[in-house]
Amino acid sequence: MVRMLPGLLFGLFALNASAAQPAAPQQVSASTYSLDLMTLYKESRLEDPRILSAYAHARSAKQQEREAFGGLLPQVSASSNINRILRKDEQSRDIYDNKSYSLNLSQFIYNKEAWERYQKAKSVTLQKSSQSEDSQAEATVDLAKRYFAALAADDALELVSAERRATQGSLDRVNALYARQMAKITDMLDLKARVDLLIAQEIEARNQVRLSREGLSEIVGRPINDRLSRIRNDIALEAPTLPLDAWIAQALDSNPRLKAYESNLAAADAAVREGKGGHYPSLSFNLGASQSDVGYDNTLTPRSDSYVATIGLKVPIYSGGSTSARVSGLYDEQYAAEQDLEGVRRQVVKETTNAYLTAQSAVDKIRAGQNALSSAKQSSIAAQKAFTYGVVNAVDVLTAVQNEFKARGDLLKSQYDFITNLFILNRWAGKLSQESVASVNVWLGGDDSEALKDLNNSGPK
Repeated sequence: MVRMLPGLLFGLFALNASAAQPAAPQQVSASTYSLDLMTLYKESRLEDPRILSAYAHARSAKQQEREAFGGLLPQVSASSNINRILRKDEQSRDIYDNKSYSLNLSQFIYNKEAWERYQKAKSVTLQKSSQSEDSQAEATVDLAKRYFAALAADDALELVSAERRATQGSLDRVNALYARQMAKITDMLDLKARVDLLIAQEIEARNQVRLSREGLSEIVGRPINDRLSRIRNDIALEAPTLPLDAWIAQALDSNPRLKAYESNLAAADAAVREGKGGHYPSLSFNLGASQSDVGYDNTLTPRSDSYVATIGLKVPIYSGGSTSARVSGLYDEQYAAEQDLEGVRRQVVKETTNAYLTAQSAVDKIRAGQNALSSAKQSSIAAQKAFTYGVVNAVDVLTAVQNEFKARGDLLKSQYDFITNLFILNRWAGKLSQESVASVNVWLGGDDSEALKDLNNSGPK
């Protein structure tokens, strides 16, 4: 054994030396490979069914406008007939062909119904375009909500896992003390119950992570298993600087949903005028040219050419009251459109005000959350040191750790709520665009390694 001792010592020394050497880096920063909000936003423009449907409706309305405009332009038609005729009588039996060709052009000189129908189609095009813009803004807000809900689910899992590890460490320490009769059994049982509860919460948190990722997958149409970019630690979230009145004025001027309802009212006004056009006369101009060798009773005659120019006047006199009834119904539709517009105008004011006030209070809540987290961390450290000296029991340490993790979760939620409310505020103000997403995306891309290290260091020392 004496002869083997130098070899054993040399082996232990070599093992320690190899363990002390740093391992080759295997992990890159989260900002390089994590999935950020802008990437998902660009994917959703191409994959979200709500956005694609809104695009299709807008394109369809544009074509319907072109169709209505076509009714105001000259209408040209051509026709031809070639007949094979067998004609018999008591004295003869003849078989012959006859032909006729015609070309006609008609143009409305005055037709109020057709004109107002075109004006209504233009308003509907603007309405569908605004609805498409509103659908995109609403889809963007929904994407942001789901993105930060997924981040919150990730945070909840990491927090409950870290709290379970910290509580398990406290339980291990109390078990060791209890084995030496230096701790109460009630402390051990309380910690054991808390660990079991945290295990159950961890299982639920993992499920919530999967559910939140499915919410993102629904929008982009593919599985989302990538790591999501977090909020950077080197940014300061600031409240909107413009006053509330400026935001409300901007919303009343630019909100796409409000613009859609304004266009809907304009279309209803045009529909009333179109209905009234049924009482108006119409004036048209027609040109016709024909060539035929068809005579009376399909007899064969020498070919003849004819050219006709016509100005036609049509005056409606009585249609059984259907035109008046239609106009009365259109007046009701117009009144309904006015009330819908007023309802949306009030909704825009309310939602803009709510989003503005919530964003303002969220900034104060973030600052308060930062102070609460700092105090909770100091309280947790103090409780752990006091437990080491036997001043407090394990339950006091458990309470301090719980408060620290709750403060962490509340702070993260406040940050997510603030950014989400910024999206909502810009959505109702009509300012939500790709540039808005890009400006928020700058706040993402932070590396969460420091936060995780801080979480892992929580617990008894």
